[in-house]
Amino acid sequence: MIGRLNHVAIAVPDLEAATEQYRTTLGANVRPPQDEPDHGVTVVFIDLPNTKIELLYPLGENSPIAGFLEKNPSGGIHHICYEVEDILAARDRLKAAGARVLGTGEPKIGAHGKPVLFLHPKDFNGCLVELEQI
Repeated sequence: MIGRLNHVAIAVPDLEAATEQYRTTLGANVRPPQDEPDHGVTVVFIDLPNTKIELLYPLGENSPIAGFLEKNPSGGIHHICYEVEDILAARDRLKAAGARVLGTGEPKIGAHGKPVLFLHPKDFNGCLVELEQI
């Protein structure tokens, strides 16, 4: 059901410093920051030959990333994102198997302009999983 790895998301306490580190130290192709108010984050995508890294920074006081950074002040891996062909079919299959979909269970539009859902980390070995329809 899942396709290729779309991205690994890393929460960072200093978006400018992290962006500069990837650009300068690692020599990566870093895209400009984009605010995602529906998700409470500012994101920066880093293009790699086989996937992407998504740097996450809180956008507003109610950002879920703010809570993550309180528990992990140095930052860290927040989630992994897999591609699926049909997000509603994937959701229904996962729910039938007992997996919990976060939020209302209805897809939201993600940073790539495509429908996304998040799956409860307790159902996936402690890892928050994002599904993105391709």
